[in-house]
Amino acid sequence: MTDHTKVALITGASRGLGFFLAEALAPTYHIVAVAKTTGALEELDDRIKAKGGDATLAPMDVTNPDAMAHLCRGIFDRWGHLDLWAHTAIYAQLLSPADHIDPKDFDRTIGTNVTATGKLMPMISPLLNMAPTPADVLFFDDPHAGEKFFGAYGASKAAQIAMAKSWQAEVAHVEKAPRIHVLSPRPMPTGTRARFFPGEDRATLTHPRDEAPRLLNEIGLI
Repeated sequence: MTDHTKVALITGASRGLGFFLAEALAPTYHIVAVAKTTGALEELDDRIKAKGGDATLAPMDVTNPDAMAHLCRGIFDRWGHLDLWAHTAIYAQLLSPADHIDPKDFDRTIGTNVTATGKLMPMISPLLNMAPTPADVLFFDDPHAGEKFFGAYGASKAAQIAMAKSWQAEVAHVEKAPRIHVLSPRPMPTGTRARFFPGEDRATLTHPRDEAPRLLNEIGLI
């Protein structure tokens, strides 16, 4: 099955950068929005419709491989391909000394930021490979590895980005393969950053509503 609709999958679309990436892409892509928070997805749907766009809401957890596999099958059955995947789903563990990391938080950090990413890549890649023109994949770096108190989160993001860069290198010279982008957002007043820097002056940060179109423009997607 093929369909000429441009389709973008946003994992982690309910808030922050994912929310505003979905909104910025809505005029030219059908948005498949994945997040655990149904209310926030409904708010996103309202904003997308206000721009004249369309969305499919998928209230599910990216760490549930059965649910994500079912979603991928649904995307294939309806459109036959994906043109873009933006992966913003993240879990930010509270900062702590390395020898005080909470085991449950650590499992969730690695499960969301590393394991889920590693399982999603082979699920989503076939859909990207079936796009009529080379598809795009967006990962977002947050380089805290090795900084004090960032033991779990820093390691998990470093591992995620290492996987993304390996994929990027593997397909760099493959005709019609997806283009893998590793982008570096400016500091934003997101919930994740608030957990890390609770006393920070958020007025000095770049709002994700401005950062999302900047990043998309940087790689020529809008």
